[in-house]
Amino acid sequence: MTTHPPKFTFDNTYARELRGFYVPWEGAQVPSPQTVLVNDELARELKLDPAALATSEGAANLSGSHSPDGAAPLAQVYAGHQFGDFSPQLGDGRAILLGEIIDTHGKRRDLHLKGSGRTPFSRGGDGKAVIGPVLREYIVGEAMHALGIPTTRALAATTTGEDIFREGHKPGAVLARVASSHIRVGTFQFFAARGETDKVRQLADYTIARHDPDLADDPEKYLKLLSRVISRQAELIANWVLAGFVHGVMNTDNMTISGETIDYGPCAFLDSYDPDAVFSSIDEGGRYAYGKQPVLAQWNLARLAECLVPLINPDDADDAVRQATNALNTFPALYQDAWLKGMRAKLGLATELEQDIDLANALTEAMKGQDVDYTGFFRQLATEVGDDGASTRALFKDGGTFDHWFEHWKSRLQLETATTQEITNRMNAVNPIYIPRNHKVEEALAEAENGNYERAQSLVQVLKDPFTEREGLETYAKPAPKDFGPYRTFCGT
Repeated sequence: MTTHPPKFTFDNTYARELRGFYVPWEGAQVPSPQTVLVNDELARELKLDPAALATSEGAANLSGSHSPDGAAPLAQVYAGHQFGDFSPQLGDGRAILLGEIIDTHGKRRDLHLKGSGRTPFSRGGDGKAVIGPVLREYIVGEAMHALGIPTTRALAATTTGEDIFREGHKPGAVLARVASSHIRVGTFQFFAARGETDKVRQLADYTIARHDPDLADDPEKYLKLLSRVISRQAELIANWVLAGFVHGVMNTDNMTISGETIDYGPCAFLDSYDPDAVFSSIDEGGRYAYGKQPVLAQWNLARLAECLVPLINPDDADDAVRQATNALNTFPALYQDAWLKGMRAKLGLATELEQDIDLANALTEAMKGQDVDYTGFFRQLATEVGDDGASTRALFKDGGTFDHWFEHWKSRLQLETATTQEITNRMNAVNPIYIPRNHKVEEALAEAENGNYERAQSLVQVLKDPFTEREGLETYAKPAPKDFGPYRTFCGT
């Protein structure tokens, strides 16, 4: 049976409507592209044949070596605060937006190639990527999707046949990823920093048409756009914290307007609960520590608000600042509401009582310094709905810190009308047993560097169903062994 090359159907509004917001650019030629992982489910959602993506022409398309018919490849420009310091020009330094596809649900999706070579925004870099970071983003992004957390997604990982120098020679690779858009806080910052208010307005109008079309004719559309982004980000960051996810590099150029997680560089998941957990090798001051993510999200959103002030009220800057500040001040409550809603679900609580916030906060306080496996704790707790808590207590170094909280939790469960089994079932429906354990990810990446992708493929398959316990997968549910040591991740792409 002959497999035909892939047929992409593009409709490229960013290229058509936002001239001056990008540079048209082709990916670099590579010697021997080969598609090594394809996301069949996502491919079909994009009206693509997964088998066609694995052909030589498909690999050329997904590596950036050859743009398919209808594509409008371009490198987007943006700015950004990186670890608090403003860079007035960043942009796609190692990536191109290939084009936009309308999926089977009628949703517009960007197809973006990361690692496709130098662009005018490369700032001295080679614009390339290597297989390890490409697969990290593939694995973790797909895990986040399975957990129900908004995210960019991987369509494919393609090796290039090159050796790229990253602390030694490693196999070159390109990630084909899909997003609702790649519009970032930093995209607005680029034009705002130059005083180009007309372009900020043009970008805002395009963003509204793409993500919040119901606001198009609203006289307060720019303020309401800000409020929508604040709401989306509050829910997103709450979901990160609930899952024990640490992004690692929450710069403003890594915050989307769509509310999707983007740019999985030095990311990681908690093993032991620790609000001060930092895994990124470049975050020496702990700016983006696990527990600081909500605070930094609000800081990033303030930078977006600054860009939109001239649009919110062009005739009265003080009034615009007041309105934008009021919108920003809603973030803490929105975040707490989203986090508490998630914690209620994790703790088996279907009803809402005022005391629940104290119960949730008391739990995180009790877990501090106890080396408690964050993910495993909730799965174990689900077995204790009708029991005495002994097996969960054993997870704590000092069981006394758990006992007091457990007593309050059992009392709170008495106010639920569900049966013990029903509570257990609903806890297991939201508390994953399988996450991208850092040591499992590293095992998969190490083998991939030697040309073996089986571990990576297996890990992706396990993570597609994170809530259902399955025989033979016990090692995927366990935290890292003690000799794994302190975990450090690197941007490394």
